[in-house]
Amino acid sequence: MARKSPKSKIVAFKVEDDLAEFLNNLPNKSDFIRKAILAQFGMTCPLCIGTGVVPRGVHNHYQPLIESNNERPCEKCRSAVKMPLTAENVAESDRKRVEQFLKGGPLYCTKCYPTVPACDDCGWHVPMEKVAEHFRKVHSLNMA
Repeated sequence: MARKSPKSKIVAFKVEDDLAEFLNNLPNKSDFIRKAILAQFGMTCPLCIGTGVVPRGVHNHYQPLIESNNERPCEKCRSAVKMPLTAENVAESDRKRVEQFLKGGPLYCTKCYPTVPACDDCGWHVPMEKVAEHFRKVHSLNMA
């Protein structure tokens, strides 16, 4: 059965008095903020719908599908790459490559990843022909 992922980092930010009062009156301020951030990025999990937990029946139905369909082509050479679900059991040498994919970036095989130039701003490996698209999708949020 799926478990909630442990939350280990604290993030703080300043807000106006009205917003602070609104947040302080919520039954679970952290959960509300987490869901709002995920919704902003359009990353709510289609299986757990942002709860972090799926019912046993949903888990039992999708687990074999996930295990049997966990490959996708490398963005550069198109060879099959095992699609990781987490970066927990990944070798340290592959961690940045896998984390890039898990955060929404392209997935490269271990041979192609070092041959693709890294973005000076975020470190993601992005082919030159997709740099403009990368900046629109990833860095335009930081400029607003």
